[in-house]
Amino acid sequence: MLKYEIILYWSSEDNAYIAEAPELPGCMADGASPHDALNSIQGIMEEWIETAKALGRSIPEPKGRLMFA
Repeated sequence: MLKYEIILYWSSEDNAYIAEAPELPGCMADGASPHDALNSIQGIMEEWIETAKALGRSIPEPKGRLMFA
């Protein structure tokens, strides 16, 4: 399991739960339930990292819990 922070929230606009990995720009998944969204984001994060490696891009180290103002 990857150790990046995941933010989980309900989106009325999408009518779905959204799981977002803010340390991996643009990395997000949705689901009908919080469980579905969290299960989906794991695979999406792995794909994000594989794609970044294939393109020669740097992969951020997980920072753990992020603090927002």
